[in-house]
Amino acid sequence: MRMNVMFKRTLSALALACLIQASTCAQTLHKGEENTRADTLRGMLTPLRTCYDINYYHLDVKIDIDERSVSGSNKFVFTAAENFSKLQFDLFANLKVERVVYKNKELPFTREFNAVFVTFPAPIKKGSKGEFTVYYSGKPQVANRPPWDGGFIFRKDSAGDPFVSVACQGLGASSWWPNKDHQSDEVDSMMISISAPRDLQEISNGRLRSRVEKPDGYMQHNWFVANPINNYDVSFYIGKYSHWTDTYQGEEGPLTIDYWALKQDSVKARAHWDADVKPMLKSFEHWFGPYPWYKDGYKLVQAPHLGMEHQSAVAYGNQFKKGYLGRDLSGTGWGMKFDFIIVHESGHEWFGNNITAKDIADMWIHESFTNYSETLFTESLYGKAAGDQYVQGIRQGIANDIPIIGQYNVNKEGSGDMYPKGANMIHIIRQLINDDAKFRNILRGLNKTFYHKTVNTAEIEDYIAKQSGLNLSKIFDQYLRHKDIPTFEYKISGNKLAYQWKADVKDFNMPLKVTLKGDGSYTLIQPTTVWKEISIDSTVDKDSFKTDPNFYVNIKQMN
Repeated sequence: MRMNVMFKRTLSALALACLIQASTCAQTLHKGEENTRADTLRGMLTPLRTCYDINYYHLDVKIDIDERSVSGSNKFVFTAAENFSKLQFDLFANLKVERVVYKNKELPFTREFNAVFVTFPAPIKKGSKGEFTVYYSGKPQVANRPPWDGGFIFRKDSAGDPFVSVACQGLGASSWWPNKDHQSDEVDSMMISISAPRDLQEISNGRLRSRVEKPDGYMQHNWFVANPINNYDVSFYIGKYSHWTDTYQGEEGPLTIDYWALKQDSVKARAHWDADVKPMLKSFEHWFGPYPWYKDGYKLVQAPHLGMEHQSAVAYGNQFKKGYLGRDLSGTGWGMKFDFIIVHESGHEWFGNNITAKDIADMWIHESFTNYSETLFTESLYGKAAGDQYVQGIRQGIANDIPIIGQYNVNKEGSGDMYPKGANMIHIIRQLINDDAKFRNILRGLNKTFYHKTVNTAEIEDYIAKQSGLNLSKIFDQYLRHKDIPTFEYKISGNKLAYQWKADVKDFNMPLKVTLKGDGSYTLIQPTTVWKEISIDSTVDKDSFKTDPNFYVNIKQMN
């Protein structure tokens, strides 16, 4: 999921479906917002950011639930990518930077909006390693409607006990802790130390290394993340939990599974989660390759919000229902065969967490593939026809409002259509490849080639095109960079079919499967933006002629 804002759509039945689909995993930005200096400071890779490469964080904070505040520090361990004497890190302006310490001395710093600029006493040489620690405190932004808008979540469980967490994708991890808040640079590993009231449990990413008693009734929980992690995935969950474990025999051996549910929900959680987690892991390892975080394990954690793909600690809040809060987003019935949040958020462990977009404008890389993971999971359990019906069904959530790719360098996403429309684009490419073994190898190859890496759209497009042997550039352009889908125009006269594409992309030429024979079978034709003609069976007329529904296109019969 990802988000920082809501879509401006009317609450018609269709628009509501669009909103539900688009908000399942992200805090998306409002249409029509103007870019500001603050947006550029947040989204642009300036020399003050590219001059250093983050290697390791140690986040060490205390969460004061009563005061709704956070205090503590974050250590930055870095390698100089260039010579520099000044750098930028990020922390929201409502949080106070108390001091920045380097070699036991405080460094001078200045602020501009949510950006903090630190000046070092002597130039840092390219290739050298260093570290500094930021001490800070304050009251982080509280989310009004998590996870659709970001921030801390302070709730009570059904027994009246604290139930606290955070979801900040899109909004930014710097909304609650200081870091280099840009998706292009991920730490290689991280220690997360969260101090919470002693009578509550705290869960974070990675594996628990120790618990240390602290003054004033607090307990420090030290979690180590052994793999690269993007900032918005770093999280915590605080509450009165039950914990149990399991093991999945995966492609790389035994994978530990840790379940954390509120005590009063643990009985129903056991049965409900068991039904989907191992089948999901089996399906996704088949299609995408090995689970990317064997060192850190897989955790499913009950959260005080709907869900989020927090790496190795997936947030779950779907109320132990099938579908999306008990609804089928596809309208086909297949969406009620599995828990949407378990499947979708876990799919992000491959697309989003393993393969991460450098710029949030390319968030389709996360959401389109992960949305398509729902189709692949459906197919794994119920067959290809079921998967086809599911992906066709989720089209009801497509708005075709603005392009899927957003604005670069200002931390803004594109349309929420990146979910169902992006999935349908991938489904079209699968039809054109027409070889599921090759298609599967491409998905697995993406996760192997870009394993634990950050990427951009061009890299993903180029990889798929090269491995498929197809020229897909015009398809990517039409579906990702324009708001509308192409229209297939056709005329039938006697035993002749005339046809062409109408599209935004010049010389658009996507192949399409249509019925040319009376038996209803599909034949691949090669439409362009110029009228062509082909012979058809005399039994095919304007009423019986069809295009393959696996292609998401408009169809227009011409006079």
